[in-house]
Amino acid sequence: MSFLSATGMTGGYGAGADIIHDCTITVEAGEIAVVVGPNGAGKSTAMKAVFGMLGLREGKVLLDGEDITQMAPQDRVPKGMGFVPQNRNVFVSLTVEENLEMGAFIRKDDIRETKDQVFSLFPILAEKRNQPAGELSGGQRQQVAVGRALMTRPRLLMLDEPTAGVSPIVMDELFDKILEVAKTGVAILMVEQNARQALEIADHGFVLVQGRNRFTDTGEALLANEEVRRSFLGG
Repeated sequence: MSFLSATGMTGGYGAGADIIHDCTITVEAGEIAVVVGPNGAGKSTAMKAVFGMLGLREGKVLLDGEDITQMAPQDRVPKGMGFVPQNRNVFVSLTVEENLEMGAFIRKDDIRETKDQVFSLFPILAEKRNQPAGELSGGQRQQVAVGRALMTRPRLLMLDEPTAGVSPIVMDELFDKILEVAKTGVAILMVEQNARQALEIADHGFVLVQGRNRFTDTGEALLANEEVRRSFLGG
């Protein structure tokens, strides 16, 4: 069984129509899984379903074999889930260091070692540790958001459009850092608009269309799939 096994997910927001339909996403420890697809395909909704931010009419979410389908998002964090939303993902009036410390709110132990690890992963944050996060560039804010999620020592890190609005150079840097995190044994689930670049670093990819799984394969195989390239990667 996969470390994350979210199978047959069907649901939407409130009493509205379902947005995802029999959607399945799995991730192994230490691997990167990427969810791609056209705008409106239900990619972010599927990730939010994994994190418990919308109710499922059907389907199950298992984390390391434990059924967490009915668990509230705040209760999933102590279980090992870290979630970085696309928007409003830093406290702009707090310093970089204060943002990281906010990420460790559930911990009762000494957080200094984890903070040092985050600063080692993102050296620019160490340089700007006393600077308000609101003064940082978009790419640096994303590093703060990822670093704050890492402060909980997650076993599964979920990233919703981590490279949205950043330059190609910053995107490459962020992807390099994500690869480094995965090498520590953390499972990573990422929703990404830059599909081609994301699939290049992905162990597995899930192509969603209208809330349903259309293609599921290794990142390498999806990049080589002619229909995937033509329909979703620009040829």
